[in-house]
Amino acid sequence: MRDYYEILGVSKGAGEDEIKKSYRKLAMKYHPDKNPGDKAAEDKFKEAAQAYDVLSNPEKRRNYDQFGHAAPGGAQGFSGGFGNMEDIFSAFGDVFGGGFGGSSGGRRRVNKGSNLRIKVKLTLEEIANGVEKKIKVNKYVECTYCKGTGANHGSGFHTCSTCNGRGQVTRVMNTMLGQMQTSATCPACSGEGQIIKEKCRHCFGDGIVKSDEVIPINIPAGVSQDMQLSAAGKGNAGPRGGIPGDLLIVIEEEPHKQLIREGNNLVYNLYISVPDAILGTTCDIPTLDGKARIKIEPGTQPGKILRLKSKGLPNINGYEKGDLLVGINVWIPQNLSKDEKQEMQKYKDRETFKPSPGEKEKSFFSRMREYFD
Repeated sequence: MRDYYEILGVSKGAGEDEIKKSYRKLAMKYHPDKNPGDKAAEDKFKEAAQAYDVLSNPEKRRNYDQFGHAAPGGAQGFSGGFGNMEDIFSAFGDVFGGGFGGSSGGRRRVNKGSNLRIKVKLTLEEIANGVEKKIKVNKYVECTYCKGTGANHGSGFHTCSTCNGRGQVTRVMNTMLGQMQTSATCPACSGEGQIIKEKCRHCFGDGIVKSDEVIPINIPAGVSQDMQLSAAGKGNAGPRGGIPGDLLIVIEEEPHKQLIREGNNLVYNLYISVPDAILGTTCDIPTLDGKARIKIEPGTQPGKILRLKSKGLPNINGYEKGDLLVGINVWIPQNLSKDEKQEMQKYKDRETFKPSPGEKEKSFFSRMREYFD
């Protein structure tokens, strides 16, 4: 997908007025009414509208500048379309000055395809590094037989006689306050200003058909459970050459066998034996990029937290990485032999083996709180 600034021909530092002026120029140049039957011009018209939709909205523009076409956040990210409005002229009426449309100055309806929502499962390793997923989606795509027009080969269109190509009809009603004029979508052509002479036999005039499509999706590092990303223009195709909808991607995080996610930090519960806790040892700890060896100091208490800096997950904004927190648990044997019990009995009453004041109240969870505080 082309860069939105490149499409509109403006720099990344362009102001609102410059962006609006550039878009209006392109829209006037490639408008379907000025280029009847020109599919390339129609595509450029839709492409420019998509770019303007993002760059004219401060919040969408900030997300796009930071993440590009993989901007996260659903409604907070860029939509690449026109929200819930189906009419591009209504959406950007201020740009066209209200009088851009059909030959009679009306506004023709531009169909917009519906959005699609899918779930994508990711491992912690994929979340840590970012990943490209190729997803097969069953959706509406442009009919190849009529090239999305909905008209059978050679049949073409004729101007709607009800609205004279304007897409709207005007009604005048007499009220107690005088005459009132209202405009509404033309019921004969559904606001399109033209009617198909002979409908395509494959799509029955809709210009779209159901088909499977493999869509590559770039997922940035640091996403989290239930986060929603938006791939602009990858949803259902719009009827009769309309604007495509968006593909909404909901993140589903797969549990890791050994690591637990806490925000951008990872937690690993390490179990060591009583002798190792007393005498000290070294242990291999699983991380998302291999193993790390840590040293257990002699006399390590259960519940102690060791921190491996920057071994957690990246922040999606790219500022920093979380840590890997290793919680020490001492495994107490449950089935001792007679000799082992006698050996342990020797140490039972020695002061060395009695907890110091205050230590016995500490637990793994209280130490976790101490770390975060």
